[in-house]
Amino acid sequence: MSVSNRSFQRVVLKLSGEALREVGSQDNISPEIVERIALEIKSAHDAGMEIAIVVGGGNFWRGASASARGMDRATADYVGMMATVMNALAVQSAIEVEGVPCVVQSAIEMKNVAEPFIRRKANKHLSDGTVVVFAAGTGSPFFSTDTTAALRASEVGACAILKATMVDGVYNADPKKDPSATRYETISFRRCLSDQLAVMDSTAFSLCMDNDIPIIVFDLNVADNITRAIKGEDVGTIVTNEA
Repeated sequence: MSVSNRSFQRVVLKLSGEALREVGSQDNISPEIVERIALEIKSAHDAGMEIAIVVGGGNFWRGASASARGMDRATADYVGMMATVMNALAVQSAIEVEGVPCVVQSAIEMKNVAEPFIRRKANKHLSDGTVVVFAAGTGSPFFSTDTTAALRASEVGACAILKATMVDGVYNADPKKDPSATRYETISFRRCLSDQLAVMDSTAFSLCMDNDIPIIVFDLNVADNITRAIKGEDVGTIVTNEA
């Protein structure tokens, strides 16, 4: 399926927690970065796009790293889920400041700050033009927020997952370590899995492959890339079943 130059009606934007932190800063969340993301989401929202967001928590906590240092893995993952809620609330606030309606839905109930995740209610919000931020991962340990993005995209019928990263697409090697690494314009899910390209984990890939949901991997740090990706313009790398 070709997705270049196609406008997506409904998308899931995947933001890593690290993307919300300015490089070299001691602050876990950069207000300037979050504001820029909110402005780009507003631009796409004003154009009629339906936008859901899944945010990670790595700027506060990484469950796998804590587990490697001796913490029980399930407990470490639950701490990570709490970190995603903090990021989700920060993103929600920035989006609302721009005049765009936004709600946080959490997979772990915390009724004082977020709605519980209910698929039908999430679909209604999106259809009504409200941005929905999905927090607390899947609500279960051992699953990444990449898998959450794939799961929620499947549940709400998203046309694509937009994975905003610190690089401008998928490469055949780590471009930070190998200057000769080349970027793919398009690549298949099966090729990513067979070549062990670290774009998303295998569970997330499998969900996207089974439900035919393309993934667009692009550089978050380039101005207007979020808006361009949502509008289906040619940015980053497109991962599909048919590449």
